Amino acid sequence: MIRIRKSDDRGRGEHGWLSARHTFSFGDYYDPSNIRFRSMRVMNEDRVAGGFGFDAHPHHDMEIITYMVSGALAHKDGIGAGGHSAVLKPGEVQRISAGTGIVHSEHNASPAETAHLLQIWLMPDRKGHEPRYDQKPFPDSERRDALRLVASTDGTAGSMPIHQDARIYASLLSAGTSLEHTTTPDRGVWVQLIRGELSVNGQTLSPGDGAAIENESTVQLAASAASEFLLFDLA
Repeated sequence: MIRIRKSDDRGRGEHGWLSARHTFSFGDYYDPSNIRFRSMRVMNEDRVAGGFGFDAHPHHDMEIITYMVSGALAHKDGIGAGGHSAVLKPGEVQRISAGTGIVHSEHNASPAETAHLLQIWLMPDRKGHEPRYDQKPFPDSERRDALRLVASTDGTAGSMPIHQDARIYASLLSAGTSLEHTTTPDRGVWVQLIRGELSVNGQTLSPGDGAAIENESTVQLAASAASEFLLFDLA
């Protein structure tokens, strides 16, 4: 079974400096038919204007994944001794385990260029984890025409560990190329297309579209145009 969440049907947040699209209910946007998908609570596509960003704010008990599409995002937090200060660039993935509580800020690192990113929140396997920060590059060569594992429960294959039974893959799929992802029917798969045109089990996705797949053992992915996407395999 596959259900398509069209880009144009997502919630909208227009704040001048921030243009956001919400796949699931978020902030002032509430859609009772799209609260979450399994452990995935937030799938936001954000475009942040140059010189702007999110001032220091708190989180707790959430696994926060940021995937940078273009531009650069400057991050600061108070996790651990001295906290972290880093810049997230395209091809890099950031993971924050908010756990017992964190305060962080995210600002566009450029005064002029728009920063384009996906921010994903997964509910953790339990409350009260110790906060943790990870950031890692995943070169184009590793994502090209492959499903590159970027986050997983056990940190296998050089992926970043997360506190949830989930596997997150990133891919840059060339036009005319296809891939297959094997799972089990008791798990759910979410595909989020960032750019290009992608067929998922025979259904066509356009940029910003998401696909929820359940009760299937294989997911067929075929690109009719050069495509960038994330795939989530969730308990």
